[in-house]
Amino acid sequence: MRRLGSVQRKMPCVFVTEVKEEPSTKREHQTFKVLATETVSHKALDADIYSAIPTEKVDGTCCYVTTYKGQPYLWARLDRKPNKLAEKRFKNFLHSKQNSKEFFWNVEEDFKPVPECWIPAKEIEQLNGNPMPDENGHIPGWVPVEKNNKQYCWHSSVVNYEFEIALVLKHHPDDSGLLEITAVPLSDLLEQTLELIGTNINGNPYGLGSKKHPLHLLIPHGAFQIRNLPTLKHSDLLSWFEGCREGKIEGIVWHCNDGCLIKVHRHHLGLCWPIPDTYMNSKPVIINMNLNKRDCAFDTKCLFNHFSKIDHQKFSRLKDIILDE
Repeated sequence: MRRLGSVQRKMPCVFVTEVKEEPSTKREHQTFKVLATETVSHKALDADIYSAIPTEKVDGTCCYVTTYKGQPYLWARLDRKPNKLAEKRFKNFLHSKQNSKEFFWNVEEDFKPVPECWIPAKEIEQLNGNPMPDENGHIPGWVPVEKNNKQYCWHSSVVNYEFEIALVLKHHPDDSGLLEITAVPLSDLLEQTLELIGTNINGNPYGLGSKKHPLHLLIPHGAFQIRNLPTLKHSDLLSWFEGCREGKIEGIVWHCNDGCLIKVHRHHLGLCWPIPDTYMNSKPVIINMNLNKRDCAFDTKCLFNHFSKIDHQKFSRLKDIILDE
């Protein structure tokens, strides 16, 4: 199977979208909705969407694995955003609908500072060696997740740099109906993007862990392929999301042959998210840490130690995994 694309920028919707002036169900305080029309977008057609691989869009926060300090590291998403003056200028430009001319950014002066270790995301446009902002006025990028950085403590809970491993949720290699939580060498994940899900991420739509025992996991992008997707029609996709067990997901990401990623979110179709019974929680899950316990002495409170204690145990669904002291 070919390696699927990585998420380095915002993904366009598979359909042409339109803005409706009514309160958003996706974002609190947003006074409009972005809804899909029935027309497949030019971007999707140009990327040959009909031969793309459809996968589950997972609801978490985006991460990236690349080298830092000479070893594989987990990186957290950090977009460089404009300062107040530049943002005001940009919003005025958007509201004036002056689409005949490009908005001019001064990258060196218009943006808030970022840590020295920040790197821009791949594939973004460059001008005179400077990364340029996207259509939302942000420059997508990454910062390394240091072990003791409290801001990224949930990211750091799923990696161990001493043993160079990450906690990953994926399909069991011998049974597509079974999920597996396993420790994967960070070197195997190099240059991949993943989604961090769990107790303290995005309102925890999958119901993982508890306040007392938070639980977080990484899911490689494209890990959950969709096998029974209907034709690419608005009405057929709507029916699939509403009436099919496999449709109880946040959305779909199509991985196209040219590396392009195209998405549709339930909200694009006017549907709710989160929902009570997700497809991810309909499958059993087994713990397979694949570790040589004599060589791996973990801190007693870390997730790797908790999962080592329940190694080889099987649970009827992710929600049922409770980590004790």
